[in-house]
Amino acid sequence: MGKREELIAKYADDLKNKCGMTPDMDLLTKVTIGCGPSIYNDDASTVAGSQKSELETVKENFLIKKLGLKDGPELMDAIDKVIETYGKSERNKYRAVIYYMLTKHFKKESVYS
Repeated sequence: MGKREELIAKYADDLKNKCGMTPDMDLLTKVTIGCGPSIYNDDASTVAGSQKSELETVKENFLIKKLGLKDGPELMDAIDKVIETYGKSERNKYRAVIYYMLTKHFKKESVYS
């Protein structure tokens, strides 16, 4: 099993055990691949849920640029909801897991098909 497969298994475990969702493995794999090399970098592979600038980056680069959503308060509300689901106290909030949950939240799976 390669490094990427190990990470995907870890993300799937987080979705099941920390977020209470059954992951769509095909979508999770595509979202993880979409994160590019950042998944291998300890700092870049996680999202600092308490840093406003980090959440703005998620909104701008992922929700608006990647998913093609229009800017509005509902974007930050969705990010907050996803962070809440993951667990505010959870130290490692993996970017791929956050992106996966946001993709599901906005029903934008078609972006990855």
